Amino acid sequence: MTRTRWTLLALFSANAAMSAYQVVTLTAQEDHQRLMDLLHISSLRRGADGSHPEAPNYANYDESKANPYPDLPDPLVLKSGKKVTTAATWWNQRRPEIVEDFDREIYGRVPKIAPGVKWEVIGTTKDVNGDVPVITKQLLGHVDNSSYPEIKVDIQLALTTPANAPQKVPVIMEFGFLGAGRGGGRGPAPPGPTWQQQVLAKGWGYAILVPGTIQADNGQGLTQGIIGLVNQGQPRKLDDWGALRAWAWGASRALDYFETDQSVDAKRVGIEGHSRYGKAAAVAMAYDPRFAIAFVSSSGEGGVKLHRRNWGELVENVAGTGEYHWMAGNFIRYAGPLNWSDLPVDSHELVALCAPRPVFISAGATKGDGWVDAKGMFLAAVGAGPVYRLLGKKDLGTIEFPPIEVSLIDGDVAFRQHSGGHTPGPNWPTFLTLADRYLKDHH
Repeated sequence: MTRTRWTLLALFSANAAMSAYQVVTLTAQEDHQRLMDLLHISSLRRGADGSHPEAPNYANYDESKANPYPDLPDPLVLKSGKKVTTAATWWNQRRPEIVEDFDREIYGRVPKIAPGVKWEVIGTTKDVNGDVPVITKQLLGHVDNSSYPEIKVDIQLALTTPANAPQKVPVIMEFGFLGAGRGGGRGPAPPGPTWQQQVLAKGWGYAILVPGTIQADNGQGLTQGIIGLVNQGQPRKLDDWGALRAWAWGASRALDYFETDQSVDAKRVGIEGHSRYGKAAAVAMAYDPRFAIAFVSSSGEGGVKLHRRNWGELVENVAGTGEYHWMAGNFIRYAGPLNWSDLPVDSHELVALCAPRPVFISAGATKGDGWVDAKGMFLAAVGAGPVYRLLGKKDLGTIEFPPIEVSLIDGDVAFRQHSGGHTPGPNWPTFLTLADRYLKDHH
């Protein structure tokens, strides 16, 4: 009797949901304009032009002009003005304040009740990578769409572990593409072992999570994917999550799966991403305390570059129609009428949200990777230092921007700028040296 009643209710609510809303289709331009109207903004400042040196808005690469707002919000001062002097005050009062600011103004809020994900192994292959026998599982994470059957979300994930591992292994998960060995960088694969082979050489496993299967990387897709599903095909509210939070949410769901997989030590899972996925890796690390370590590669504006810096890509670029979907709608305000200095938080506090866990911040040389502002990311690492120290951990160890190729990896916040361009490749060995300290067997 109850079961029949339940089925009828389910049918009824499914039909109600189906009849309630049709998926709204807007171009990125239309959706962006809709947010501008909601914010009562008529125009935004132009972003920097990274390609044409003769353009009036050509990106700034002159350090003497890069710090118009040198004063950063203090991560260890409460909104009330009181100083934070204990770990308990950080965890119970200050950290939640910072999270709230990021949620409301920058990355948007994940819904209080997000749908469940059911993971299915759709294929298992035995193979050899380099000289290591491996087992790869292809997985699909079916997101529960009973609340709105029109939108279907199946998250793609591949997990590779050494076939002969005597026990559960640490795993480094990359936001990436299946079938791509290069790790998100452009250009030919570097010589020597791939990052996956370097990870296997440690006896660890690796995973690839495909962000586009969680949420499309464009404004038009915001009424589809996980964001569209929870909004029942309707456009976002001003503080709803953007793609970066959505991708990070997907990474957390992958970690849920690892907690059930007998080959993975889920307490030793690292997250890595490059460029826009470097932004997502930083967000995933900041918001999910279960990730053990992060490799944040060339994340730039919207990642760990200070928003208050005038170098390469600016707040105005990310607030424009091509990238606004990464962020909350409210973020657009800081490209006009508000300014960068009006942001209640800055990216050093995103790094601080990762504390006390280790974070490796990576960039390439200015020639080829200047857009992401290596120094602006270094300064964010410096700015997170006081929080790491408060929690009994080690900061970067210097406030001096290091020469290229110098590794700052003695502390729990780490930094290195390699001489390659826009790629994580040259910094993998440095990251793995750092990770070894935290992930190697303590049995």
